[in-house]
Amino acid sequence: MSRRISRNSRVGLLLAALLAVLGAACSGPDRSAAPECPDDSRTCPASGSPAAPSAGPPTSVGQATGTPAASPSPTGKPTATPGTGTASGTPEAKAACASPGACGFPDASTTGPRIPLTPHNTGYMAVRENGLVIRGWDITGSLDVYANDVTVIDSKITSDNWWGINLRPGYSGLRVLHSTITAVPGKGPDNGGVDYAVSNMGGSSIEVGWCDVSVFGDALAMGQGNLHDNYVHDIVPFVNLGGEWQHTNAVISGGGNTGELIIRHNTLLNPSSLTQGASGSIGLFADTGVVRNVTVDNNWIAGGAYALYGGSTGGTGIKVTDNVFSTQYHPAAGGYGVVAHWNDSGAGNEWRGNRMSDGRPIRPEPAP
Repeated sequence: MSRRISRNSRVGLLLAALLAVLGAACSGPDRSAAPECPDDSRTCPASGSPAAPSAGPPTSVGQATGTPAASPSPTGKPTATPGTGTASGTPEAKAACASPGACGFPDASTTGPRIPLTPHNTGYMAVRENGLVIRGWDITGSLDVYANDVTVIDSKITSDNWWGINLRPGYSGLRVLHSTITAVPGKGPDNGGVDYAVSNMGGSSIEVGWCDVSVFGDALAMGQGNLHDNYVHDIVPFVNLGGEWQHTNAVISGGGNTGELIIRHNTLLNPSSLTQGASGSIGLFADTGVVRNVTVDNNWIAGGAYALYGGSTGGTGIKVTDNVFSTQYHPAAGGYGVVAHWNDSGAGNEWRGNRMSDGRPIRPEPAP
């Protein structure tokens, strides 16, 4: 008997050691102990277990008293509703998702700075040095970029201006990575509001990745860029200087772009009420020209009047694939529906693999 007990004990010890080795190999580094990362590092690991999703739906969502000029209030049924598939076949519903983090989408635990920060009360700061790297700064103020190849990484910006970071026309190469961009509600210049977290006024692509973005009315505003792995949440509605509710969007493009806009693997939440300026979670509007060459792929999307404004009748080269439209604010993702102004017959336009967070597939209706 004692011999059997001794052998089992040795086996148990070996198994415990093996499990300990496997556990160490699979566990990620602690955020507080994150190693120093090179200035150009894009993938220095951020740790932590998935955080809880952002605050839940607004306590009251009334009927719209007015919607954006690019998004008129519907007179009939929404231009798109959760459906059962296309006429050629009914796609199978996929597994439901309870929250962004639980389903592998960005949240507070996977975005923002990975290193300790140093306070910098810059106020308005014009950046004029090509190739400048801002890293590890906790900025109170804003950055106005008049330079090429500027990188803002592992930093935080609390803006008191119209924007957090703005790239001026004629300049290129801006990258904003692993940073938090926010503002103090009621302290901005637009009658207490703030407009753009990251604005691209230039004619070339910029990159915004692994960023935690909140408060701004139109958080990520650009016609061309690579927006990936960001967490946009807790947009704060406000009445602007014109005395109207500011239209709010997690991502907005006004069209007329010459480059490509990629929106991939982001969590994009617009909790604004329909009576307080809600526009879209993604707003592709033909305000300044035709919307073209946009990829919307593998995002978690929730909120807005419609969750997605699809570029209108002239839109081409717009690919909307494998996105999850969440019911966390509205049963149909947006207050009026999933998508408006989708140009089903536009050259290169594609709608594939999109579903509601409860697993139902989505079929858009063509733009009127």
